[in-house]
Amino acid sequence: MNPCPCHSNADYSQCCQPIHQNHANATTPEQLMRARYSAHVLNLVDFVVATYHPSCEAELERDAIAESVSSDWIKLEVTETSDGQNEHEGFVTFKAYFTQDNQEYCLEERSRFVRENELWYYIDGEFPKVQDERLSQPVSSLKVGRNDPCICGSGKKFKKCCG
Repeated sequence: MNPCPCHSNADYSQCCQPIHQNHANATTPEQLMRARYSAHVLNLVDFVVATYHPSCEAELERDAIAESVSSDWIKLEVTETSDGQNEHEGFVTFKAYFTQDNQEYCLEERSRFVRENELWYYIDGEFPKVQDERLSQPVSSLKVGRNDPCICGSGKKFKKCCG
């Protein structure tokens, strides 16, 4: 078995690979989101660019997208899916983990997808609202102990994360 990089517990050939081969095989926003994550893991820049909504003009941002794709992605957790205002809109909330400079980070987003001409596209996303008012302060002025949980919500100790 060749596990799918999206952590669905399915084989890649039965999960994201068919979508990578034909964008139309994504029949739900979650399927497209998982395929986009897997494309990051597999360095499939063309797929990521092609699955942005045309209004995003992703081709103009190809270099920045390629840089994001080349990160060391390690895990995906889909935490919620929801319908939009009509059958052509949907949302997927996820956490994507990556490492950089021997540190683990988490990107959390509520992504919005729209369907146009029978294809789902990523159009935009929102980051979670700040839950701790200390996040708006400079790190140097925070009253957080080195062994306290990090205020960003990563679950790590402050000294190993934002400290």
